[in-house]
Formats: sequence, C-alpha cells, structure tokens
Amino acid sequence: MSFGICEQSLIPVRKDANHRSEMVTQLLFGETYKVLETNDNWVNIRISNDNYEGWIDSKQHSTLSDQEFKHLSTHPYFVSTYLVQVINSITKNTIFPVLLGSNIYEKQNTPYFLNQQEYSFGGELTPSNTTTNKSTIIENALMYHHTPYLWGGKSPFGIDCSGFVQMTYYLSGIKLLRDASQQATQGETINMISEATAADLCFFDNEEGEITHVGIMLPDHKIIHASGCVRIDSIDHQGIYNTESQSYTHNLRLIKRLI
Repeated sequence: MSFGICEQSLIPVRKDANHRSEMVTQLLFGETYKVLETNDNWVNIRISNDNYEGWIDSKQHSTLSDQEFKHLSTHPYFVSTYLVQVINSITKNTIFPVLLGSNIYEKQNTPYFLNQQEYSFGGELTPSNTTTNKSTIIENALMYHHTPYLWGGKSPFGIDCSGFVQMTYYLSGIKLLRDASQQATQGETINMISEATAADLCFFDNEEGEITHVGIMLPDHKIIHASGCVRIDSIDHQGIYNTESQSYTHNLRLIKRLI
C-alpha cells in the first residue's frame, strides 16, 4: 500500500472517479491518506483522520513515502486556528493560503520539512492533542457562523452539517467520523432534550428514519448547524424550529455527548 498527503489548500474528494461525481468530502493542507487504487487520472484514497474513502484527481495527489507516513502518523502536530492564513513554501519560494483546520507539523514560525519540501507557518495554532472543554467547542463552532452550506465541504468557505461538526470537534482535539449517521454511533446517549448541555450533538432523521442531519447544542435551547449556511436556531423535544419560516425544519432523533 502507498500513501499520500495534501500539499494544496484544499482538494475535493469525489464519490466516483469523475469530475462530475458528487464531492463527498475534502482534504485540507497536511492531511494524509492511504492509496487504495489508482488509474491514469484518479486515485482512490482512505483519509487517515476518519477512514473516509473517495477519489481525488491524480494531478492533485502527492506521494508520501512509507517512512514519512509512519513518522507523521505518530508525530505531534498542530491545527491552524486562523480562518485563512498563508504558509511559506521555503523550498519553492512561494506562499499560498491554508484554511482553518489544516495540519501543521511544527510550532509557529518554525521551519519544518514535509515530503521533502520546507515550510514555515506564522498563523495561530493549537496542538492536536489539546485538552478541551465545552466552552472551547462552542467558540470553535462560532468561527464557522454564516459559512455557506456545501455538500462535502469542510472549510470556512463551504461546509455541510457533518463536516461542520467534525471540524469543530477536530479544532478542539477530538476526532469524529465524517457522516452524521457515523457520528451518531459515537459518544454517550442523552435520553431527553432537557438533559442536554452545550456542545452535545443532536441528530435528526428523515421520514424513513435515516439520520441525515446533525448540529451542536448551544445554551438557552439553541442549536448551531449547517442548513443553507451555518446558523443558530431554537430547538426543543420535537426538533429545530426556524423562526424565520415559523416552522420545524428537522425532527430530533438522538442526542449524544462526547465531552
């Protein structure tokens, strides 16, 4: 098996090996992955952080040696907490943007080598193994407020409901699975909305009983979630209530606690 790393600001990961195929997730700078299959134009990958699979354009694939993949898998790293910041590619004498939640493998302003390229990053960072609390999770969630909804998105320029939850917790040092239905298998079940507290995850189902949406509880019976954009709405035992449309938009199915 071979390996790779995202050396661009953002790489779309598609369901099938076709540019017209839906985007199911994204890679942010510094994320590593295993290569499952290749052809002339596409690479089938499994992302290290959440084991999510999909296809990337072979022109965006950067091969990583077995030795460096193992090193990065155990090496402490940092997560960018800027919405957008530039990273300096010392080797190529150029700069390019990296986004909130990108992986940086050395402390602020400290040059480091990644896949034989030397980089330096001057933005704010948090250790990936940081200890967190509910207040930090809420602060991180609010950084995405008003981000437009994008199916498969993971960035402050476009994000979906489960990507929003995953990235909020990732910034807080907690790794979650990618899809809402997968995230619903994690954590401790909370039986009643009255017992829910800030930072708990609320899951919502469709008419077939399938979990299709997720959001993060806020104080005062509010929830922050990605629906059209990352927004704040009211929530009760029935579900999410949109005061603009004066209607319930999502039916509450399950509440989980991770912290």
